[in-house]
Amino acid sequence: MERIICLAAGYLFGLLQTGYMYGRMNKIDIRNYGSGNSGTTNALRVLGMKAGAIVFFGDFLKAFIPCVLVRILFKDQPETAFLLVLYTGLGVILGHNYPFYLNFKGGKGIAATAGLIVALDLRLMVVTLAAFVLIVAVTRFVSLGSLVVATIFLAWMIVMGSNGSYGVSAGHLPEFYIVAAVISAQAFWRHRANIVRLVHGNENKISFGKK
Repeated sequence: MERIICLAAGYLFGLLQTGYMYGRMNKIDIRNYGSGNSGTTNALRVLGMKAGAIVFFGDFLKAFIPCVLVRILFKDQPETAFLLVLYTGLGVILGHNYPFYLNFKGGKGIAATAGLIVALDLRLMVVTLAAFVLIVAVTRFVSLGSLVVATIFLAWMIVMGSNGSYGVSAGHLPEFYIVAAVISAQAFWRHRANIVRLVHGNENKISFGKK
């Protein structure tokens, strides 16, 4: 029941579509422009840097806040606390990617994943942020940076889970890995078109001017 509640609560937080709402404030449906997503990168491309920053922090906070709350609420259950944080983060990502009231057409969940990462472990934040900034600075491919973050996230969860860093009991470790893998897989699934373009060498590069 705790897992279901955390997943459902996360989904409700994820329904706060910052990009869509900001676009409506500017009299557009951002999903009809650019890549067709309502996330940070498309907001940056379509509406400029200010919009990109606002959308990122909105989507970041809607994951960070509930995940931190779950850590606090379940701090006396160390064997499942981090597992429940993962369920909450997964719920937020699903709500962001598949909002029912927008015909399940949302974003790609990377800013929400960032909120989950910061709520989980500041060390992981430093590693993933450094990797993301370096890759995007060198290649200007946000999608590539996002996929690397998702990969590092899963590897980190496996390593830290196995050495007991998060206090997850041995009986819960397989579940912990599975939820982490689903979160990482969501990033790859939502970026499947980007992956094809990366392979063929025609992926869009990020630019910072307002269009």
